[in-house]
Amino acid sequence: MTIRLISDLHLHPGAPEITKGFLHWLEERARGSDALYLLGDIFEAWIGDDLLDLAGVDPTGNADLAADIAVALKRLADNGTKLYLIHGNRDFLLGERFADEAGITLLPDPSLVELGGRRVLLMHGDSLCTLDTAYQAFRTQARHPQWQAQVLSMPIDERIALAAQLRAQSFDANSNKAEDIMDVTPDEVVKAMAEHGVTTLIHGHTHRPAVHEIAVGGEPAKRFVLGDWQPDRGWEIVIGGDGEPQLRKFPLVN
Repeated sequence: MTIRLISDLHLHPGAPEITKGFLHWLEERARGSDALYLLGDIFEAWIGDDLLDLAGVDPTGNADLAADIAVALKRLADNGTKLYLIHGNRDFLLGERFADEAGITLLPDPSLVELGGRRVLLMHGDSLCTLDTAYQAFRTQARHPQWQAQVLSMPIDERIALAAQLRAQSFDANSNKAEDIMDVTPDEVVKAMAEHGVTTLIHGHTHRPAVHEIAVGGEPAKRFVLGDWQPDRGWEIVIGGDGEPQLRKFPLVN
């Protein structure tokens, strides 16, 4: 048994090394895995599944990238690997059409699953950063079905402009925030794990890969944080026959 989990690739046309490295990873490292969980921010931005209609004619390259990733994921799924995805704060508009074309099952955030014989809580991780009140207000708005429907009804060029504007605003806002505000709130972590009755949590989002030993309800517990992918390296968590998650950094091969 081999289960892999990844997050925070932030794929976009301006980082072709990461895209090429991910496609190689799917063919070489992920092939033969029983399951692959993608825990959000696989794309730097997602403006709607109708982006796929622009493959071959989108001058930005985003549509071709999305189509190529869907094909590669579907190939993995067709070879027997079960694929699951939790939305991130960058790709929360990713919908059922892309999921169907990629052979992916969409999961809610958070999701309680059984991996390697143990109950594990999976999250993207942004909901745990409760000290960032401005972001949490936007997150509540962006996850509302009415807001999403309104955005998806906009012409695609306006959505592209909106995505660029939101990314710029996020960059400016984060540059002025204290480091602890952009990390998870420890009490929120313990609360979430206690509510779901788990001693293992896996998430991404913070770009701070680590394994944290904590206590939940007086019991020893672990919080695994996936890292973000860069042109020269990626991060994954691998769960093998012993059921113990292993956080690994590896070089990207293009």
